[in-house]
Amino acid sequence: MLSPVPQFTRALKALSSILTKAEAHCVAKKIDPSVIVTARLFPDMLPFSTQIGITCDHAKGATARLSGREVPSFNDPMTSFAELQTRIAQTMAFIATVPDGEFADADGRSISLKVGGTDMTFPGAAYLAGFALPNFYFHMTTAYNILRMSGVELGKRDFIGAP
Repeated sequence: MLSPVPQFTRALKALSSILTKAEAHCVAKKIDPSVIVTARLFPDMLPFSTQIGITCDHAKGATARLSGREVPSFNDPMTSFAELQTRIAQTMAFIATVPDGEFADADGRSISLKVGGTDMTFPGAAYLAGFALPNFYFHMTTAYNILRMSGVELGKRDFIGAP
């Protein structure tokens, strides 16, 4: 299996840049940053800060599980742009420690986790393609959409990041 680290890293760098633009937007428009950090697309959806946290959790979780490592726990607060940037930086720092060689047998590695109280088991390739990446991009997209709904000027290039 190819390492997912480059893909996660590129997307997390883009997410960090998006956060920087959101913070600048708050300064320019004199908006209390907590308004955006706690914003939701709909009342029954998770807030922006949680979308960022879950995006990071899928990157570090997939990297750890597919390489045979323990998933690290980041229990830092996520109530400000600075704290969200810290979460992204911690995630990128962790995944950067995993060399490509640790993914060599990941395709067939059995990945077990609990999701919403249900135990799930996947072969490594199915876990990455059918669970980890879709969830990673779902939550990153939701964070992006919350910012767009909040008036932050972002475009497709901001989301995709540098190729």
